[in-house]
Amino acid sequence: MRFVIIGAGRVGLRTARVLREEGHEITIVERDRDRVERARESGFEVVHGDGSREEVLSEAGIEDADGLGGLTGDLNVNFAACSIAKHHRTWTVLRVDQEHREEVYQQFADEVDEVVYPERIGALGAKNALLGGSIRAIADVAQSLQVVLMTVTESSPMQGYTIEEVALPASSRILAFGKADEPMGLPLEDDSLEVGDRVAVLAEFDVLEEVRQLIVGETLAPETETGEGAA
Repeated sequence: MRFVIIGAGRVGLRTARVLREEGHEITIVERDRDRVERARESGFEVVHGDGSREEVLSEAGIEDADGLGGLTGDLNVNFAACSIAKHHRTWTVLRVDQEHREEVYQQFADEVDEVVYPERIGALGAKNALLGGSIRAIADVAQSLQVVLMTVTESSPMQGYTIEEVALPASSRILAFGKADEPMGLPLEDDSLEVGDRVAVLAEFDVLEEVRQLIVGETLAPETETGEGAA
């Protein structure tokens, strides 16, 4: 597929590299000359110019592109590029920074195909690192909803039970299930939970801890020293 990326900064260049590694054709549009040179040195085709201008996007091949990512740090440039791309029936992704979130939802979200927040994506990665190996956040679906991948441990109270027997809070659902050594798929009522099995759960934030205790089990606190001098 062919993609046009607006912006050769941190977000744009990383996205372009990932897409290129997967075999896609990438053209980057960047107005900063130093960034243009860095992107070209990395082997990318780069158009030097303002991505909010239609003639620049035409030079980048927007007419034949499968998708455009407005990934600069400038919301106005990103939205202008996406608006132009929509006239060419191109899939559009709009980058916004965290402080623009509500504004974008109200004014711009209906005009583009996807809105992404690099800070939110980075926060998910940091949160996964903090949660450890038994819990991994996959996506924030909405302001109060999250999809979380959990791994059954030895301390899980649901170990040995079937999917049908797992009594999750009302505001949560099991979306997918996978045995420890098998791909994940749709959950079946008679699937049994064993150590190492994985469960993808959609849940509201306020019940995630309850879900964790059911699927993963209690986190053991560090042992407290006993004897003389212990608190």
